[in-house]
Amino acid sequence: MRTTTTSLLILLLVTLLAACSPPPPRYERGYDEPKPVSPVTLATEIYFYPLHGQGVDRMGQDRYECHLWAKDQTGFDPSLPRLAPHQRTYVVPEPPVGHDTAAGAFTGAVLGAVVGAPHSSGEGALVGALAGGAIGAVSDSARQEQARRIEALYQRRETDRYADLDRKARSYRRAIQACLEGRGYSVR
Repeated sequence: MRTTTTSLLILLLVTLLAACSPPPPRYERGYDEPKPVSPVTLATEIYFYPLHGQGVDRMGQDRYECHLWAKDQTGFDPSLPRLAPHQRTYVVPEPPVGHDTAAGAFTGAVLGAVVGAPHSSGEGALVGALAGGAIGAVSDSARQEQARRIEALYQRRETDRYADLDRKARSYRRAIQACLEGRGYSVR
């Protein structure tokens, strides 16, 4: 009878630990996927037409000088590369989700078996596994929540960065347009 009870408790413990396997990370398809930040369309393309018969060489020189002036005025250079939205940072808790639950269940089972020995080590192992698993699950949950908060912070920073880029691009466009109009061009 004792062998059957012990075998049954070990089977129950193994089943419990198998149930503690970590779910796939949150950013995989089908899970709570973070909403990508939509990249801003930097409206820096300028079309201009000479109103006073300026030649092609003069137009090129004026465009370049106005670009330098607008860049100095706004601190924005549209020719610099920007980071693509797919280069976004994801925060994944380490160790993986489920680790503390499994470790707590195992540790609790061992301690429960030792404390319950020699008469009820199987029952002690079961109680220890349940208690350790519950404590580990709380720890896993806290780690996941911390990772979610950090990821949200990165998302806000990225959104702010795109808003700042958009503001600078609009300022650059106004500056180069003013410069070109001042040199006798129609700007669209």
